[in-house]
Amino acid sequence: MDPQVLRARIQAFPYWYHRIELPGGVVTPGWAPLDPKAYGVPEDLRGKRVLDAGAWDGFWTFEALRRGAREAVAIDDFSDFLGSLNHADRRAWESFDLCREALGHPEAQCRRIEMDVYQAGEENLGRFDVVFAFGLLYHLRHPLLALDRLGALCDGEIFVESAILDDYSPYRGGLGHGYPGGQMVMEFYPGSQYSRNPTNWWVPTLDCLARMVFAAGFQEVRAWKLTDQPPHVAACRGFVHGRKAT
Repeated sequence: MDPQVLRARIQAFPYWYHRIELPGGVVTPGWAPLDPKAYGVPEDLRGKRVLDAGAWDGFWTFEALRRGAREAVAIDDFSDFLGSLNHADRRAWESFDLCREALGHPEAQCRRIEMDVYQAGEENLGRFDVVFAFGLLYHLRHPLLALDRLGALCDGEIFVESAILDDYSPYRGGLGHGYPGGQMVMEFYPGSQYSRNPTNWWVPTLDCLARMVFAAGFQEVRAWKLTDQPPHVAACRGFVHGRKAT
């Protein structure tokens, strides 16, 4: 695709969430992910079948293929509007499809399916070596159920990224007033308490997030923060890597 044409098609979208590098030096104007290296995803995913749950524009779907995955499947239900987007500005799979076209991935290798995570199962998706759940759990009314569903179709590893409470709690005074002592806590937001987004339902501490992944069937678990002293709420993020016992 001609880079000038590609830029024009990208600019026609009112909002991009992901910053995705496309051919010809073209980059979509999103802001996420803040630091891809912080996610802990291996550079080598050769031969793996990968599920990207909550794919949005598809950064991690396409990144899995770039790292050698034999197939990547993206799912999303488009229920998050960041608390501020007009519904017409989230263009469902249109941005994903544009990037897939530009990158030249065939649909058979790079499928996208509209479904919520509670519908994910072996009967409709098959089994996976690797599962991504990035920016997903805190938007769910039933986060542990979602992890159970994802764990049930994963034979290998899961990578989870979430907002965490270690350095920020809207109930305890905001930034710098979280739960820094390793407490096993998760807060519930029945309104728009967290970042003025009514689709933010639950946020855990990092230790709580790690134990939730363990409870979903991943015996080997490690957890880390995006940054030790986050300067703003967007950096109050935690990561968990879980592996099934072999």
